[in-house]
Amino acid sequence: MGANIHRSTERESNQKRHHTAVLMFAFSQFEVQPMPVADERKSKGTISVIRPDQLSADTSQTSGSRRFSAISAAHGIASALWAGTLLVEPGAKTGIHHHGEQDTAVFVLAGEAIVRWGDLGEHRATVRAGDFLYVPSWLPHQELNPSTTAPFRWVVVRSTPEPIVVNLPDEFWDGKNRDVQQPRLCE
Repeated sequence: MGANIHRSTERESNQKRHHTAVLMFAFSQFEVQPMPVADERKSKGTISVIRPDQLSADTSQTSGSRRFSAISAAHGIASALWAGTLLVEPGAKTGIHHHGEQDTAVFVLAGEAIVRWGDLGEHRATVRAGDFLYVPSWLPHQELNPSTTAPFRWVVVRSTPEPIVVNLPDEFWDGKNRDVQQPRLCE
């Protein structure tokens, strides 16, 4: 029995040596680069903090709403993105508009909104505080506040550094969609 234990232990030992050699060969085929620490990366930027009283209304606007920029060249921030807030008062609606080549990501901070979109204004969705919303480039849309008492406020991030707002005529969807039921603003 002692000879069998010795052979078994020797066989296991040989298998371990073989597996170790295979792993060493496999890992030797990869070039391992040390991970640079932060001070080795030579960052050109800095952290920018924009306080609520520093938001700027000096940005592209659409009727029925107020946009305030936070992350923009106007604040001395060189970024590939634009970010700010949007406010729509109770019972109000924005004009029909799109954002050209910009994709837009929204986080609903407060309130509720109905968002209309499409070539005919035929689609709609309701968003509430805590929701995210994505608006693709070139898509005509409009935001409506169904509340008679509370504004809605969004955090908005756009995919280019300068905001693009293309305001469309109020009658943009008129006549094109006579059979499409329009959302009611204050129900």
